[in-house]
Amino acid sequence: MLLAVDVGNTNVVFGAHNGGWRHQWRVRTVRDKMADEYGVLFRMLLREEGLSLADFDRIVIASVVPALTGRLEEIFAGYSAVTPLIVSHKNTPGIRFAVNNPGEVGADLIANAVAAYDRIQGACIVVDFGTATTFTAVSGEGEFLGVALAPGMNLAASALAGQTAQLPQVRLAAPEHAIGVNTIYAIQSGVVLGYVGLVEGLIRRFRDEMQANAAVIATGGLSSVIAPLTDCFSEVDPWLTLDGVRLIGERSAT
Repeated sequence: MLLAVDVGNTNVVFGAHNGGWRHQWRVRTVRDKMADEYGVLFRMLLREEGLSLADFDRIVIASVVPALTGRLEEIFAGYSAVTPLIVSHKNTPGIRFAVNNPGEVGADLIANAVAAYDRIQGACIVVDFGTATTFTAVSGEGEFLGVALAPGMNLAASALAGQTAQLPQVRLAAPEHAIGVNTIYAIQSGVVLGYVGLVEGLIRRFRDEMQANAAVIATGGLSSVIAPLTDCFSEVDPWLTLDGVRLIGERSAT
């Protein structure tokens, strides 16, 4: 059985895979949580599904939070005989890198590229709606072409509320009209509908530069907010990154 772990700035997502996903979890990232505390959390959630860390013969971690990577390795060393595989540009069978410095590419972006290319088997773009909104381009030949990074919607909304005297934090939802008739609707229009324009515009530019009508997969916790507002996505899969982590682990084992 394989344990796939995706450590992001907002959430830690992990899942147990044994021929199919047995269960997937999403918990909040807490940077100052100690290894023992994460150990208790992992063991408790696994126990609810009749599992323990000792059940896994493969553990794969994709992390963009270096401080937590070491803590998770410590947990798995204490409760499992398996040495975790840490996702990097050095262990991505099937994907080649066409960027200036592959070592700069985040593990989540690598996992997204692997999962999307495995699914599409051709030119593809992944839009990941997380702490940041990221766009990852993969060529029809499986080359990791590059990325665009933008602040995530939550970051944008929080910055707007935090850096102004009178604007509140609002729920991220689409208003009925682009022209807001009150402050809340105005912020929702600018952030949510504004991000629809950002997404559609960048996808158009990516396709032009790729010279391909690339398939587009949306993922990430906030994909459900944007997906109903545009027809630019071929597919929406909130668990795409975790599936890429799984694929990297399976391919590395062989």
